[in-house]
Amino acid sequence: MTGKELQEKLGWKFPDIAEKYPEHRELAEEFCRDYKRFLDEGKTERECVKAAVSMLEAAGYRRFDRNASYSAGDKVYLVNRKKALIAATFGTEPLEKGLRINGAHIDSPRLDLKPNPLYEKDGLALLKTHYYGGLRKYQWTAVPLSMHGVVILEDGTEKEISLGEKEGDPVFCVTDLLPHLAGEQNGRKLGEGIKGEELNIVVGSLPYEDSEDVKEAVKLKALAVLNEQYGMTEKDFLRAEIEMVPAHKASDVGLDRGLIGAYGQDDRVCAYTALQAEISVKDPVYTTLTVLADKEEIGSEGNTGLCSDYLLHFIETLAQMKGTDYKEVLANSMCLSSDVNAAYDPTFASAYESRNSCYAGKGCVLTKYTGARGKSGSNDAGAELMAKVIRIMDEAGVCWQAGELGAVDAGGGGTVAKFVAAMNVDTVDLGVPILSMHAPFELASKLDVYHTYLAFCAFYRGK
Repeated sequence: MTGKELQEKLGWKFPDIAEKYPEHRELAEEFCRDYKRFLDEGKTERECVKAAVSMLEAAGYRRFDRNASYSAGDKVYLVNRKKALIAATFGTEPLEKGLRINGAHIDSPRLDLKPNPLYEKDGLALLKTHYYGGLRKYQWTAVPLSMHGVVILEDGTEKEISLGEKEGDPVFCVTDLLPHLAGEQNGRKLGEGIKGEELNIVVGSLPYEDSEDVKEAVKLKALAVLNEQYGMTEKDFLRAEIEMVPAHKASDVGLDRGLIGAYGQDDRVCAYTALQAEISVKDPVYTTLTVLADKEEIGSEGNTGLCSDYLLHFIETLAQMKGTDYKEVLANSMCLSSDVNAAYDPTFASAYESRNSCYAGKGCVLTKYTGARGKSGSNDAGAELMAKVIRIMDEAGVCWQAGELGAVDAGGGGTVAKFVAAMNVDTVDLGVPILSMHAPFELASKLDVYHTYLAFCAFYRGK
């Protein structure tokens, strides 16, 4: 055997999807049309749940009823506080044989309004914000923002807010300092270039029309508009969840249109592909659970994040309905923690270790462990689980790659994997490589998005 033949036999290199499957370019393009629409319709976790429920009900899913009886092939969903969701398809194998769980998150970095946000200063009406998740604050200045959320009025009426998305809507923004006057600001470290208390959003500049003897007439004008459109008063901010997010739409990027640029692809790209795979599965061997979770960007906290027990309680309920022990169900289950990873960026090569990074266009990324530095805060998948998942993808012809989250000492991050693993479930991360992760405009390869969908389909169908 020649050296070249031996090298081909023993070596390994992750292929480019476009070279291995040139016919998938058109399939990926078609798949991503609706994905871009999903991104535009679901810029908050509440909006994502609403869009997901619409998709599920159109596909024949019905709200879960613990008093009902379900058979193989039945499809149900459960909504948790309008900000998280579980969808399931019952399998042909008994529940004690285990579940195929796929967990993605639908929250993204953003600017939340403070409880008492509205004020006037020097002729401008502004909103105070508290940033949510790991964002780079300087990226959120001088870009158009839209206002999304919900407010509960004093009489109990619930009003949904969405301003800045439709043609003709006003948009909002955080101002930045002009370079001519930025000498002091230029001397700050990059992370302090814009400080948290400087992320103030301009929402008005005109005084209320009849402003004689009125203090803060510009603020009053802003309140009058909110009252006219939503019935709000200033006190109602205390009964509201309002998020400011980028106003731009999902777009094709590049002369070849091979990438999607959009806000919130971490992690709605995995949420959408998981949902579509869940919907497409018919009569799976194992019962499937697709989980869209909230609060991952702040550690999965709260009762809509996976630190809470809502997923565990759902599995317990399923086990009770089927007359089996939920602990046996969990011990025999597998989970994909469906989250993105950082695609290698040649502009910032020193932040990565090239041999163990993932690349745009080479497929979904299987991330054995996340965490920071010494794998702190990580789930570290075992060899047996890695072998099972790799076999499933290889048999389905899915293009996949392995990846770490950057160089060892460069930083790191976590996912929902450790919370599912804590329930005694074999868990590994799998998702889409992303460029400019956590920025207001993230990039993903259409081919990677499509092959992540194929990977999830194979996982749900696999034995």
